[in-house]
Amino acid sequence: MTASACSMSSAMVQPSPSDIRYTVDEYFGLVANGALHPDDRVELLEGVIVAMAPQNPPHAGATTIAAEVIRQAVGTTAVIRVQAPLILGSRSVPEPDIALVAGPATQYLRHHPQKALLVIEVAETSLPQDRLTKARLYATAAIPEYWIINCREWSVEVFREPDPEAHLYRTITTARRGDLLELVAVPAAIVHVSDLLPAG
Repeated sequence: MTASACSMSSAMVQPSPSDIRYTVDEYFGLVANGALHPDDRVELLEGVIVAMAPQNPPHAGATTIAAEVIRQAVGTTAVIRVQAPLILGSRSVPEPDIALVAGPATQYLRHHPQKALLVIEVAETSLPQDRLTKARLYATAAIPEYWIINCREWSVEVFREPDPEAHLYRTITTARRGDLLELVAVPAAIVHVSDLLPAG
């Protein structure tokens, strides 16, 4: 993955112009009655149905690389879900690029997870939304750790110490090539930032 390729990552998603705020049940009801299709590129954020840009090769490639790095770090201690629904509260169903959730994977055959150990977004043009809307959403859900793979500055923004009542993370740091990241929820798992930001 090269710097120029990473700059082509998917554009920031745009909210629906509708003022309607949906619950999670209403959102999935739209799929059941055919108003939405399972393959539609949308997610529910704080009651608003948000359209996501189609996946282009650079963004998909960066996500695949990051998922493999996390998988190697955690082994069989947790489950990796890529661009799959995560139910957070009564009005949000984001589909993060990567979510690390408790196993076993078979428990998610009947329902989507409602908690995550780590969430990762790969971002370039979507940085404002990932830093604001997504960070607020994940902090409110008490997800212990949230990473943004920042393709603008070739870094990983690390959000920790969620404060659900304040809807924010208390600690935000930046990791760069050469740094190591130890997962909060899986202390034995260590990730080399250079592996998340491979040279072209």
